[in-house]
Amino acid sequence: MLFPVRCFTCGAVIGDKWEDYEKAIKEGRDPAKVLDELGVKRYCCRRMFLTYYDLADQILEYSRKGEP
Repeated sequence: MLFPVRCFTCGAVIGDKWEDYEKAIKEGRDPAKVLDELGVKRYCCRRMFLTYYDLADQILEYSRKGEP
């Protein structure tokens, strides 16, 4: 749902870099170069960026609308 604040493996703070990463990717830049520029060097942290998928829109389809 939300991008994690910390890496699940090493505990490094990565949540503050998500918006910059997402913006650069939408511009069509190479993910590896963007992560290098953001200072994300550990492969466990890089995995967090490369494999994240936002499920919020899909989950909202199944929410109860109009029910108390």
